[in-house]
Amino acid sequence: MLVIDIQGLNKAFAGRRVLQDISLGISRGETVVLAGPSGAGKTTLLRCMNGLETADAGVVRVVGQELAAAGTDGGRARERQLVSIRRRVGFVFQQWHLFANLTVLANVVEAPIHVHGASRHDATARARLLLDRVGIGHRADAYPDELSGGEQQRAAIARALVMKPEVLLLDEPTSALDAERVDDLLALLRELRSVDGGDNLT
Repeated sequence: MLVIDIQGLNKAFAGRRVLQDISLGISRGETVVLAGPSGAGKTTLLRCMNGLETADAGVVRVVGQELAAAGTDGGRARERQLVSIRRRVGFVFQQWHLFANLTVLANVVEAPIHVHGASRHDATARARLLLDRVGIGHRADAYPDELSGGEQQRAAIARALVMKPEVLLLDEPTSALDAERVDDLLALLRELRSVDGGDNLT
């Protein structure tokens, strides 16, 4: 079963074509790495998968939801699609985007409470479990500016995983890390495939 199915995707910015006729299929449980030089369109492709960018043409289906290309659908229908997709797809941004005014724990518990309607007790218990799993449970009460880059990245991964996503998208997850931290992160990502029945996590 394909959890991501892209056919003939095209995207341009100010007349500059970034993605041209991209087709890609990713099955449940599969791990895929997008490699290429800076400016090749990797981030744009990921953002199209999550609805942060709208394709100019082509078909993008993620967890069974089709995201319409620009000019073919709009308004409320697309918003409903995006809500459904973002409840099922985790995204770890290159710059992490943690809320500076919230502790690590608070950053992780906000989404399940406000999006899934989880109780604060249940969300906090799961958040602490995941923070332990990514190796920063002892930093739960710290603020983002008190963390190293690697710790912020792990907090962002925990924040994505707390939503129990079917698909996890990571944008250049090793770009800000030294060689030792890169090895640690890759080992962590391999291990996290076992979280919540990781065979279902792409």
